[in-house]
Amino acid sequence: MVRRVRVPQGPGRSLEAEARQVRYAALTRAMPKGELLLTAHHLDDQLETFLLQLLRGAGVAGLAAMGECTRLGERTGRDQRTGLGERWLLRPLLSEPRSELEAFARASAVAWVDDDSNVDQRFDRNYLRQRVLPLLRERWPAVATVVARSAANLADAQNVLREQALADLARLAPRGPLELAALAELSVTRQRNALREWLRAAGLPLPDRVHLERIRCELPAARADAQPLVRWGTAEVRRFRGKLYALAQPPVPVPEGEWRWQRARPYALGPNRGVLRLRSDRNGQVDARRLPAVLTVTGRAAGESLRPSRGEPRRSLKELLRAAAVLPWERNHWPLLRAGGATGPIVAVVDLAIDAAYRAEAGGTPPRDRLSLVWESAPVIRVE
Repeated sequence: MVRRVRVPQGPGRSLEAEARQVRYAALTRAMPKGELLLTAHHLDDQLETFLLQLLRGAGVAGLAAMGECTRLGERTGRDQRTGLGERWLLRPLLSEPRSELEAFARASAVAWVDDDSNVDQRFDRNYLRQRVLPLLRERWPAVATVVARSAANLADAQNVLREQALADLARLAPRGPLELAALAELSVTRQRNALREWLRAAGLPLPDRVHLERIRCELPAARADAQPLVRWGTAEVRRFRGKLYALAQPPVPVPEGEWRWQRARPYALGPNRGVLRLRSDRNGQVDARRLPAVLTVTGRAAGESLRPSRGEPRRSLKELLRAAAVLPWERNHWPLLRAGGATGPIVAVVDLAIDAAYRAEAGGTPPRDRLSLVWESAPVIRVE
C-alpha cells in the first residue's frame, strides 16, 4: 500500500520534522482502531535522536528521546474511558544496535531498501550519522548504550514531572481554562511544568522557552481591561477574567453558505469549529414548518437583533452574546442562521436564541414538527 502525502515547507520549518509529522499522521489514518504499528528503530537511532534534541536545546521530554511505546493520534471519549480502540506505536528493537540487525538480515537473506535521502548531509540526522558519530564511537565505543541509559533516566524524570503537572492541573484547570490565581501559588518551576502539560493536553504544539515565559509573565501582568494574547505558529493563549484559554488556531470567520437542512446533513464551520445540525426533537425549540428549505449560515455583521419571544422587545446580538458570557474573541465569529439569503432575517443565533417567528410554541407546535439546533464539537466559546 502506498500513501502519497504533501509536506509543508517554508521559512522556519524543518523539512525533517514536518515530514515526520506528516508520515505518522498518514500511518495513523491508515490504521484501524486497536491496531499496533511496529517500527525497526534501533539503538543507533536513539543516539541520533538524543543528540539532535540536545543540539536543539530540548528539555527533559525531548532528551528522553524515543519511547518503546507511544500512543498515536487523538483519543475519542470512549478510548479515554476504556483504553480500547487506541492506536499504538511500538519500537521493540530500540535496545539493539544497527550492526546486529544488519548482520541478522544478511544471514537470513532478508532484503531491504536504502533510502537515497539517507546519504544527503544537508539533513541534520544524516550529518550526525556520517560525520559526527564515527568520531564519537572512535573515542567512546559504547556511546550509544551509555546515551540510551541517560535517555531512559530522563524518561523516568519526565514521567515524574508529568505526574506532578497532572496533580497541579486538577486544581488549576479542572474544566479546561487555567486559573491564573491558582497558578501564581506554585513555584516558577512548577508553573512552567503545569503550563507545558496544559498546552499538551489541549493539543497545542509546545512553545519555545521565550513564548512560554510570555504566557507565564505577560498575560497575568496585563491590565485588567486588556485582552492579551501570546501566539506562536497558529496556536495562541488568551487571558480573560483571570483565566487562560488555549486555542489551536485563532478564531476564523464563519464559512458563509447555503444549508439545505432537510437533507439531514450537518453544516461544517471549519477546522476545530464543529458542525451544525437540526435534529428532530419532541421538545425542540424550532418549528420545522416555519423554516425555509434553504437556510443561510453567516457570521455577524453589525447591529443585528432578533426577538427571542413574542411580545418581547428585540434584543441586539451584542447584548445577547455579552449576557451569555461568550468569550470576546468569539463574538465576531458567531454563526447565525438567516432566511432569504445573507441579509435576510435572523432565524437563530446558534446555541443562544431562536427568533420568535421560528420558535416552536407550547400547545401550537406538534412534537413531530419540533427541531433542536445543535452545535456539535464546538470550541470553548464561553467563560467557564
